[in-house]
Amino acid sequence: MTTQPIDQLPEPGQEAAMSQPSDATGGTRTPQVSYRQAPSLTSRVFDVSGLSVFYGDHEAVRDVNMAIGQRQITAMIGPSGCGKSTVIRCFNRMNDLVPTARVAGKIRYHTEDLYGREVDPIEVRRRIGMVFQKPNPFPKSIYDNIAYGPRVGGFKGNLDDLVEETLTHAALWDEVKDKLKTSALALSGGQQQRLCIARAIAVKPEVILMDEPCSALDPIATAKIEDLMEHLAQEFTIIVVTHNMQQAARVSHRTAFFTADVDDKGVRHGRLVEYDETERIFSNPSDQRTEDYISGRFG
Repeated sequence: MTTQPIDQLPEPGQEAAMSQPSDATGGTRTPQVSYRQAPSLTSRVFDVSGLSVFYGDHEAVRDVNMAIGQRQITAMIGPSGCGKSTVIRCFNRMNDLVPTARVAGKIRYHTEDLYGREVDPIEVRRRIGMVFQKPNPFPKSIYDNIAYGPRVGGFKGNLDDLVEETLTHAALWDEVKDKLKTSALALSGGQQQRLCIARAIAVKPEVILMDEPCSALDPIATAKIEDLMEHLAQEFTIIVVTHNMQQAARVSHRTAFFTADVDDKGVRHGRLVEYDETERIFSNPSDQRTEDYISGRFG
């Protein structure tokens, strides 16, 4: 089964259903994309085996198995309610903050059990930063947003240099260098999101998790975030949840497609259907459910 590409790639931020023409079967077709070549998985950051997540008695996500390569961008796609955000929050133990949540199975971070008794969740979140769907800058100055994490962590170097370096890394320095003492809340939505990315990398993590980082942004701001992701992947491992399939096709090396199974009691359970190099997922998926989703037949 092969998805035939179309000739034009829609602008970033546009929804798939609005931007893709119908094919002969009534579905939609994925755009022609210059896919990123996926490096091998020899150097891994995460190994996930038998991951299930429960909220109380409800098994929200069931039996996820995957490996995340170092300094690669991994995209998670799938319809709403399939467990993408639940899974990404397992990588830095954010689900620990939900009283009813329980994680089963294994996530190994450089061979160490991420949920081992001796592992400090605070240290996990320092090494594995997160950027959320809605920009959430602190109600402080631009400077203090970047400096906050290093200060808390006991940074002993020159904070001015660190702030400049971090904002430059996040492609924001030239836009804000003359107003570092002004409130971060005065920035545009796209600038706020890049500031949040800068704040995440200021503490020198290895991994950046992004949960739908562009869903609230316009196409121009989305394009800047995508360019930034490509730049950051030279130094950081990135895992991104996105509802925008074109975005996944543009930015990622590997893509995981999730869906939700419904049991005989009508209860939905998120499940990983297929995980592979992005080009293969979008051009020749091995599972019919993946083909149906990326061609617009459901979701």
